Amino acid sequence: MAGSTFGNHISVTTWGESHGEALGVVIDGFPAGLKLCAEDIQLYLNRRKPGQSKFTTARAEGDEVEILSGVFEGHTTGTPISLMVRNKDQHSKDYGSIATAFRPGHADYGFYEKYGRRDYRGGGRSSGRETIGRVAAGAICAKLLKELGIEVFAYTKSIGDVKISEFELGERDLNPLAMPDADAAGKAAEYLEACMQSNDSAGGIIECVITGVPAGVGDPVFEKLDAKLAQALVSIGSVKGVEIGDGFAVSKTCGSINNDSFELDDEGNVVKATNHSGGILGGISDGDDIIVRAAIKPTPSISRLQHTVNEAGEELDIEIHGRHDPVIVPRAVVVVECMCAIAVCDAMLGHMTDQVDYIKEFYKN
Repeated sequence: MAGSTFGNHISVTTWGESHGEALGVVIDGFPAGLKLCAEDIQLYLNRRKPGQSKFTTARAEGDEVEILSGVFEGHTTGTPISLMVRNKDQHSKDYGSIATAFRPGHADYGFYEKYGRRDYRGGGRSSGRETIGRVAAGAICAKLLKELGIEVFAYTKSIGDVKISEFELGERDLNPLAMPDADAAGKAAEYLEACMQSNDSAGGIIECVITGVPAGVGDPVFEKLDAKLAQALVSIGSVKGVEIGDGFAVSKTCGSINNDSFELDDEGNVVKATNHSGGILGGISDGDDIIVRAAIKPTPSISRLQHTVNEAGEELDIEIHGRHDPVIVPRAVVVVECMCAIAVCDAMLGHMTDQVDYIKEFYKN
């Protein structure tokens, strides 16, 4: 199948299915010399693995990464980096009763129409477990960015109608909903409990902030930095909308308010008085924090009776059993973070050749 690769200067190709033997990723074009071990990647994978709270699927997967190539004596070699995570707790029998039915809210119907066949066990390639490869690749890109002074961090901004009103990044890792606001996390947990009691699910919004990106990164037409970020995020299953900066709110304001005034700081550097742009103007970074949000739809697998059609063209009612997240948002936080890291890392490498002076500086004797 086409469409499993993302990136220009660093290409990330994911592979594997939800109920197959394993999933993984191949990262090509990554520079040599970055200090790297499995633990660097595992820290990120641990944030998305299932079974960590009552608000995630009970599927018991350790999601332990294996580095197959591209790393030698603790450093990247410049050759393709191949990473693999083995599946260990597949319950394929849970899908037997709906093997030929198109689950509402899922990719089943479109996948069947496109290929004439499909892997019904957990959705195959359209499963959320495909994101394992994205997170593994993003962990490596995030480490490189950190060495350049760039930090990428995402968090749950809202679940249902419950929004954060405080921000303490450390709190994000202390509650199962990845919210940087303890009070909001408590209210969101109550909301999710009610959803679970009624065999329903919830959606939410994930916000990602990228600090330290210098001005001038990105291209002004088809390879806009915001376009690359939007593509990276919409490619994640369950993402139905993306905002940069003020996003859709700009449609309700006026230019005198939305325009970010430029000024000089105490050291004579160009800065902005506000950041309505979300750190990107004309597809190019403006030196401010990059702020991007992704809207996540409610988990489509719910235990309620739902009406659908099967491959034989018959209408029927189905109940979806098995182990599913009542809300995808908390586990998707690290996926959003990693896809942003990949997109920015790719754009940063492209920026190295934007000016002759950059090339001359690199090759000077």
